[in-house]
Amino acid sequence: MARNQSILIRKLRDFLARLRYIPHTLRLVWTAAGKWFTTWVLLLLLQGVLPVATVYLSKLLVDALSEFIGSDHSISISRLLIPALGLASVMLLAELLRGASSYIRTVQSDLLKDHISGLVHRKSTEADLAFYELPEFYDHLHRAQSEASFRPVALLESLGTFVQHGITLVAMAAVLIPYGLWLPVVLFVSTLPAFYVVIHFSLRQHRWRQRTTADERKSWYYSWLLTTGETAAEIRLFDLGDYFQAAYQKIRKHLRGEARQLAKGQAVAELLAGGLAMLVTGATMTWMVWRASQGQATLGDLAFFYQAFNQGQRMMHSLLQQVGQLYYNSLFLGNLFEFLSLQPEVVDMPEAESPPPTLQTGIRFEQVTFRYPGNSRAALDRFNLELPAGKFVALVGPNGAGKSTIVKLLCRFYDPESGRITLDNRDLRELRLDSLRRYATVLFQSPVRYNATVADNIAFGSMDAAPSRDQVQEAAEAAGADAFIRKLPDQYDQLLGKWFETGTELSVGEWQRIALARAFMRQSPILILDEPTSAMDPWAEIDWLQRFRKLAVGHTALVITHRFTTAMHADIIHVLSDGQVVESGSHHQLLGLGARYATSWRQQMQTGGHLSDFRNS
Repeated sequence: MARNQSILIRKLRDFLARLRYIPHTLRLVWTAAGKWFTTWVLLLLLQGVLPVATVYLSKLLVDALSEFIGSDHSISISRLLIPALGLASVMLLAELLRGASSYIRTVQSDLLKDHISGLVHRKSTEADLAFYELPEFYDHLHRAQSEASFRPVALLESLGTFVQHGITLVAMAAVLIPYGLWLPVVLFVSTLPAFYVVIHFSLRQHRWRQRTTADERKSWYYSWLLTTGETAAEIRLFDLGDYFQAAYQKIRKHLRGEARQLAKGQAVAELLAGGLAMLVTGATMTWMVWRASQGQATLGDLAFFYQAFNQGQRMMHSLLQQVGQLYYNSLFLGNLFEFLSLQPEVVDMPEAESPPPTLQTGIRFEQVTFRYPGNSRAALDRFNLELPAGKFVALVGPNGAGKSTIVKLLCRFYDPESGRITLDNRDLRELRLDSLRRYATVLFQSPVRYNATVADNIAFGSMDAAPSRDQVQEAAEAAGADAFIRKLPDQYDQLLGKWFETGTELSVGEWQRIALARAFMRQSPILILDEPTSAMDPWAEIDWLQRFRKLAVGHTALVITHRFTTAMHADIIHVLSDGQVVESGSHHQLLGLGARYATSWRQQMQTGGHLSDFRNS
């Protein structure tokens, strides 16, 4: 007995703790909907009172009808018409309010869903890149995305029903008191089992959803593999369709089985709770019929009592169910608010300043040590590097040497564990983050292929400057993209990608030129390119390098490459291995050293003239 009481108290405490999300949700609704929310609350108040008016007018009508029949129709017909017209008016008003409330709920729900989606999107773009290295973040994001579209709306609906039925219940209890003070108490007690069932299974459902988030994400991943164009060719080539379908169905079967067991247990418990409530209703109605048989109540009283008690019990049951739904939805809203409360660690310092207009001395890595989240191995260990202002610098080295990590640290996607990175002798952490990221143009190895027009794909490089069409075309010409753009059906207005109707696909090399044009639009003091010619043939590479040299004039350029035919054009080449610079110099200086770079260069020349084996050397 004591153990059961302890469990009940613990669940009640958890229930009250979870309801703290309701004020947060109401603030969200007020921010998103404003006047619609106010109107909705007023309608709830009116709708809460109308059922009591209906029951009371029904009593008057039954009493008047009973008196009319008993008096051989001698009483005035107006005694019947007044409650009848009043009842009809209340019913008409209820329908009008129901329609208005439905319309307002729809408008309010759409505003709320869009507002919350905006918050999730904003938080996703503000989050540190480090978050995307952690499975826990993806669990948070998955739960926030899957619940954000409907949980706040569901909580709002539950809260609205709770308020409306609560008003009705208070009014019903008030009209029942003359028949006995104990009746409202019986009404309340008869619904407690149903309340316990709702709370108990809401908590079990929430814990189950939390526990199975990873499985839900895995099933989504398998579905994505089977339906996206990115994997379509390889899925068919290696005949992986059946394998991933079976993996998807296995997870879904397991989840369905557990969900079915939960639903079965809840259905049985609700049936028992409902049966108990019916017994209480039957007992109280038997008592009221006995009173009527003793002449202590009229037929109107009997009809009134039945409607009031029956509706009161139904309202109480609904009220407690809504409390359970409030709790249930609050459990999941915790996921949303936990996600929205995530705070990035890479942020501006209080006295952060903008970088200088142009780079004067250069960039330095001073004893920088960095590890990716969850990885014990250092990507860079007491790393030192200098990128002089106005120079074309190349980084070469095998995979895993730390080349791309340098780019991420330069853009302050991460902060180093120790050491510092300086720009003109200023620590990057002393510079404003937004200004620092505008200070550099980065062309990644796999640039994003935006399913947008050609013009937009290029203009995305400098959207804050609102580039004109002439500027977009100049950037395309500089990148060598104008020639194939002119051959597209709608030229610069051509939609790219295959997500939307009329879209067209480009080759990998063409997409890379579009990305280079985007980099031209940026016009930043620092140019950073990660494997820019990896998808190009030797002839395209030569043309691209000539164009890049023009772009790089007056800029500081950093190129990460596995191709020595690209690196050889740099003023300075740094050879990386295991997170350290092992050689530095110009192409000719490094060949003269006869060390690692020279060995790889000779192997390159023997194996095709333009491909380097430095990827895995």
